[in-house]
Amino acid sequence: MPASASASAPAFVPARLWLVRHAQPLVAPGVCYGRLDLPADMAATAASAQALAAALPAGMRLAHHSPLQRCEQLAQALHGLRPDLALKPDAQLQELDFGAWEGRTWDAIGRVPVDAWTADFARHRPGGGESLAGMLTRVAAALAAARAEAAASGNGVLWITHAGVARCVQWLLQHGESALPQADQWPVAAPGFGAWVLLDLG
Repeated sequence: MPASASASAPAFVPARLWLVRHAQPLVAPGVCYGRLDLPADMAATAASAQALAAALPAGMRLAHHSPLQRCEQLAQALHGLRPDLALKPDAQLQELDFGAWEGRTWDAIGRVPVDAWTADFARHRPGGGESLAGMLTRVAAALAAARAEAAASGNGVLWITHAGVARCVQWLLQHGESALPQADQWPVAAPGFGAWVLLDLG
C-alpha cells in the first residue's frame, strides 16, 4: 500500500459503552431492592443529568434505559437537556429480581437464606426471584445488541441502568458468557449513584 494511502487511513477508535447508574434511590438503609420500582432523589437526578449531558459526544442519538423509574427519571432529565437523544426502555437493563426479598431489610431476611444464595451464587434464585445466571444471559444479549448498534452507527452506546447490570458487564467482558461466578469472585466495584464508566466494547 502506498505510504500516502496509509497515512490518510483513519485511526481505529474502539466502540464505547457509556454505562450510567441511576441517582440515589429514595429507600431506607439496609433494605433489599432490585426490581423494586423506587423513585430516585430528584435533585441528584438533575445534577447527574447535567453532568452527563455535558460529557456525552454530540453524535450520540439514542439512550437505552431500564424501565424502572429511578432510571427513567434520569433518562427523561437527560432528554430535557439533550432532546437529540431518543429514549428506548429496555427490560434487559433492569436490576436483579430478588422476589419475596424485595422491600425487606437484610436483617429481616436473615443469614440462612443469604448463605443459601451465596453457596450456589450463580444458580440460586434469591427470594424465589431471578438467578444471577439468568441475569447474565439477558445482559449478554444486551451487550451483543450494543456491539451491533455501535458497529452500525460508528458511535458509542448509552445505557442508563443499575449497579447489578454494571457488575454483569464487568464479568462478561472479563470472563465471557460461559463462565459462572462464585460469590467470592463477583465484582464489587460499580459506578456510584448518578455516575458512569466508559467501557471498550471491542
